[in-house]
Amino acid sequence: MRITDVWPGRPYPLGATWDGEGVNFAIFSAHATRVELCLFDRLDALHEAVRITLPERSADIWHGYIPGLRPGQLYGYRVYGPYTPQQGHRFNPYKLLIDPYARALAGQLRWDKANYGYRVDSPYGDLTIGKRDSAPYVPRSVVIDPQFDWGNDRPPDIPLADSVIYELHVKGFTKLHPAVPEALRGTYAGLATPAVIAYLKELGVTAVELLPVQAFITDQFLTDRGLTNYWGYQPINYFSPEPRYASQSDPQAQVNEFKAMVKALHAAGIEVIIDVVYNHTGEGNHLGPTLSFRGIDNASYYRLVPDQPRFYLDDTGTGNSLNMNNPRALQIVLDSLRYWVTEMHVDGFRFDLARTLVRGPAGSEQPSPFLTMVQQDPVLQRVKLIAEPWDVGFDGYWVGRFPPPWAEWNGRYRDTVRRFWKGDPGQAAEFASRFMGSMDLYHHNGRRPYHSINFVTAHDGFTLRDLVSYNEKHNEANGEENRDGDSHNNSWNCGVEGPTDDPDIRALRLRQMMNFIATLFLSQGTPMVLAGDERGRTQQGNNNAYCQDNPISWVDWQSDPEAELLLAFTRRLIAFRRQHPVLRRRRFFVGHLANAEYDVEWLSPDGQEVSAELWQQPDVHCIGVLLNGAVIDDRTEDGQPIRDDVLLVLVNAGNEEVPFILPDWPDDAEWHVVIDTAYPDLHEPVRVTDQLYHIKPRALAVLIERIERDPPVHIDQTTL
Repeated sequence: MRITDVWPGRPYPLGATWDGEGVNFAIFSAHATRVELCLFDRLDALHEAVRITLPERSADIWHGYIPGLRPGQLYGYRVYGPYTPQQGHRFNPYKLLIDPYARALAGQLRWDKANYGYRVDSPYGDLTIGKRDSAPYVPRSVVIDPQFDWGNDRPPDIPLADSVIYELHVKGFTKLHPAVPEALRGTYAGLATPAVIAYLKELGVTAVELLPVQAFITDQFLTDRGLTNYWGYQPINYFSPEPRYASQSDPQAQVNEFKAMVKALHAAGIEVIIDVVYNHTGEGNHLGPTLSFRGIDNASYYRLVPDQPRFYLDDTGTGNSLNMNNPRALQIVLDSLRYWVTEMHVDGFRFDLARTLVRGPAGSEQPSPFLTMVQQDPVLQRVKLIAEPWDVGFDGYWVGRFPPPWAEWNGRYRDTVRRFWKGDPGQAAEFASRFMGSMDLYHHNGRRPYHSINFVTAHDGFTLRDLVSYNEKHNEANGEENRDGDSHNNSWNCGVEGPTDDPDIRALRLRQMMNFIATLFLSQGTPMVLAGDERGRTQQGNNNAYCQDNPISWVDWQSDPEAELLLAFTRRLIAFRRQHPVLRRRRFFVGHLANAEYDVEWLSPDGQEVSAELWQQPDVHCIGVLLNGAVIDDRTEDGQPIRDDVLLVLVNAGNEEVPFILPDWPDDAEWHVVIDTAYPDLHEPVRVTDQLYHIKPRALAVLIERIERDPPVHIDQTTL
């Protein structure tokens, strides 16, 4: 490779930008003394073919333009400056660095002592600079052509109140799918195949939430144990799609494959939300590798201990935290978010450990500017923003504290619903609050019920089947002697730990799974389902399968009667929710209305309103809620009032059948049971002519008030 000319170029945009004639390179570093661009002529080259010192520096942006370079060019950086960890600086020109703004990466990280900026064998630890060249082991950054034929692609733009989110892993969802061509299984292209999209449409979900798809690494300790970073929560670049999920090896084709997946899902009316990890990077703590940010400007990108900048503030539990109080670190996050919306056409983001992103300077009570910048950004205002509202630092649990327009993973919903159906005492009052959209958490700052992302299970923890099959975690396959993962799961094995052939226990487990599914889709708020739960997927009791890239984590598509029954039930509940706007209100219920009507009323089995005293009783396991769809305080987009049926939801988490007195109804109205988890084969509404409805133990039922003019036909529950 021969470079004959290098022009000054421009400081913006950051990254490598092809303009049709050449490539402009721009990279930020406030504390560097020199930046070298390294160009490679092939992927398997151990060292760069050319080194070029970037000729210009403008406001801490180092830049240069090379005419004649084209998309597909492989490159990296070497950055010079002080190696003084005690002062927070870790520059080391022996380390090839990934461009933080690279739009694609080629090759996977291979672990070697050279990946570390210090001498691994030194008695002084990270204080001694390491001089082994890391170029043979580090992925290459790649120049791409951003052009793509989007055709008439448009975002589905589904209101959050009407959304059903489906959390899935790109590889794990299709790796075993029999209708996906083998070469496409586990890839972006596999997720876009007609069979997969048809399944998602028939299920009724409106959005897929993809576990991290921004390029990430597998930690050395996992590689040494023969495991991998399956979930992807160790990012090393915030613009490149993860190469291992692509069906093609060419980086340009990988970018286009991701775009084609989004385009195909949009054409089916399905939104794409991606799980993003801006709270930390895969470079870890002071003993971690030097792969990108650390070697480019450690003191700017990371939060360092104020009086000991050799060390990192770690509110994430992963070794480091990005410094959202530095304008350039904040900029890369905002630039990345806008890139994924404008160039990759994604519809929203779920922010991993979002509490870290809003932390101010160390020792300060002031929040970082992140929330303000996102709130006023014209691109980000129009997409879905979902916070995982916690981290492991001080005051880390922020459920209910993010401002509009943020939605949140509602961890209190998950824990309360689990405890209620497990039969724990004293759960009824909080169960009612969570079921109604968690007004106590979200109403105070102007947010709505749909800002509560309701979930019972997620990638982190038990699957739905394991939640009803195990009392204890079983993470032995992770190689940490079952020490990893949460030991407090609010799970119940229904009598036996793990798999069983006992028909009574299996029937109870199936009913409990249906209870969870029904509760999720009947609750106010935005429901999120973990992929495979609708089929009863198991991880064999592993509640921390982050390193299991194998059938433990992959969705099993083999059919069995229980899986088919649960799938049909889930589809029915999603469709029922879609048919009834009273289940997805955009405003909170208020209870007693001015005209003496109620929009919601909680009932005890004697048919009376639940008293304040009864709510506090620890042995309350059976309650009902009347949802009055005739008095919804809302209108359609064209101004028409929204009206719905009157629904009665009965829940019984106790061990005994309960005769529940049904509310009085007008002379010409009758109750019909439409859902009962004790009768999973119930597919058509059945008229109830008795004033009592016998709700079975560990069961949920939904009744609907209907006006009937035909003579009543007596059908009691023994015929269900």
